[in-house]
Amino acid sequence: MGLFQNIFKPKALENNGEDKVNAFQWFTLEDVSQLDALEKISEDKLVVIFKHSVTCGISHMVWHNFKTQIDFDNQHIDMFYLDLKAHRDVSNEVSKRFKVLHQSPQILVLKNREVIHHASHSAIKVDKIKQFLLEM
Repeated sequence: MGLFQNIFKPKALENNGEDKVNAFQWFTLEDVSQLDALEKISEDKLVVIFKHSVTCGISHMVWHNFKTQIDFDNQHIDMFYLDLKAHRDVSNEVSKRFKVLHQSPQILVLKNREVIHHASHSAIKVDKIKQFLLEM
C-alpha cells in the first residue's frame, strides 16, 4: 500500500482463533477525503468496500461470514471497512460517487476507478471476490 499507509488505518479484527482472519489486513474508511486515494489504489489492485451497520443483526451475520471465509492475502486486493453508523457522510459519498444505491450490508468492488461489482445482504460472497482475483 506504500504511499497510502498514512491515509488508511488497519482495522483490528477479533480473531476468535481463526488464523486466516488475522492474516488478512482490512483498512478503515472513515473520511470522504480517503475516496480519492482509494480510487488510485484501484488502478493497481482490486478494492473492496464493505459497508456495515453495526446495529443490524443481518449486517453483523454477513460481516462475520464474509471475513471468516477469506482465504487469500492482500497481494492483489485491499479491503476497506465502513461503519455506516459512525461515518454516514462517507457512505453517502460512496453512493453518489460510484452511482450505487445505498444498501446495508453492502460491498462494492472497484477496479481501475470503476465499480465492477456490488452486492448486498445474502448476495455478498467471498467466492465472487475470488473470481475477480483470478482475473488479476
